[in-house]
Amino acid sequence: MERVHRLRNAGWHLIERFGPRMRDLAFIGTSLLFTAGLATSEAGPLDGWAVAVIGSACSLALWWRRRFPVAVTAVALVGQLVIQLLPALGFALLTLAVRRRDWVLAVMAVAGYAAYVVPWAITNEGSLLALLITGPFVIGSFVAAGAYIGTRRDLMASLHERVQRAEAERELRAEQARLAERARIAQEMHDMLAHKVSLIALHAGGLEVNPAMGPAKVESSAGLIRETARQAMEDLRQVLGVLRRDLSVDGADLTPVPNAAELDRLVAASRDAGVAVRTEIALPADLPAPLGRTVYRIVQESLTNVHKHARGAATDVLVVGTPDHGVAVRVANLRPVAAGSLLPGAGAGLVGLRERVQLAGGRLTAGPMPDGGWRVEAWLPWPGIGQHGQNGERGTT
Repeated sequence: MERVHRLRNAGWHLIERFGPRMRDLAFIGTSLLFTAGLATSEAGPLDGWAVAVIGSACSLALWWRRRFPVAVTAVALVGQLVIQLLPALGFALLTLAVRRRDWVLAVMAVAGYAAYVVPWAITNEGSLLALLITGPFVIGSFVAAGAYIGTRRDLMASLHERVQRAEAERELRAEQARLAERARIAQEMHDMLAHKVSLIALHAGGLEVNPAMGPAKVESSAGLIRETARQAMEDLRQVLGVLRRDLSVDGADLTPVPNAAELDRLVAASRDAGVAVRTEIALPADLPAPLGRTVYRIVQESLTNVHKHARGAATDVLVVGTPDHGVAVRVANLRPVAAGSLLPGAGAGLVGLRERVQLAGGRLTAGPMPDGGWRVEAWLPWPGIGQHGQNGERGTT
């Protein structure tokens, strides 16, 4: 079966390679046979040798019919007028109709019709009425066949181009989806791990600056470091597990999935690390999950920046929201006492956070305060409510 398939492919390859020239030879052979018949016949004003020369020239011109279709058709018109060599004219018109379907083809078709009728009318060898009636069918059949072949080829070329363009667009969309997926996974891992690593650094910094603390405090801090590190590794394992299974499409499969109900646990972890956090959280119980996830990420990234850059400075966390006015989030910390950062920052946290908020239809601002602290403010619309209440909520943030 495989051998038959290979032979079939080889046959099609030979046809595609030598088919056009084989058709040229067939057309030329047919025209030469017709020329031989005309040369051996006693009818006509020209001698046999003149008919043979003119017919051979018109027939051999068909070899260049693809490259110079108009010129070859003009030569065939002369052959039809002089010796009534219809095959050469018909094949030339067919090729011209394949190549172009415009006013040039129309002019050549009318000229071919005239070249078909005039010689017969001059010699009085047939009924003029019959010639006038049959001429459109004879000449038109060649033109119609060529126009059909040309139109079909144009259609196939257009479909082939559309398929190639669709494949290119599909590959481009797939590549864009892969890049978006990589960026999303990187953002998700950053959001999950940066916060816990910053807590570990904060606990370790406390042990470093207070070496004389009691054994109980050292044991407690070491236990918190160990537990936070374990949670970080567990989160990383779950995300990588999802990535290996390739189940996630829109981010819903990445675990763990945070929500606003875990804000208290998030704040408690910062308090355990020595950050004085004052909170005011007032959210309805029916807060949509995507909105709650975005709120959680805003507070998480803001506290992470406090851990990394503010060395445990006192921080206020305000999260209030209603369906009518949306959700307002404000995280502000005082000016840190210690200079420098515990961990280097890549600047990707706030960038990703701003993208999250914009995708949710909200707005986010972040920057220093006059007293030297830092403030992150965000407003998020309630899904299904739109921008209602945006201006009124701004005064509460």
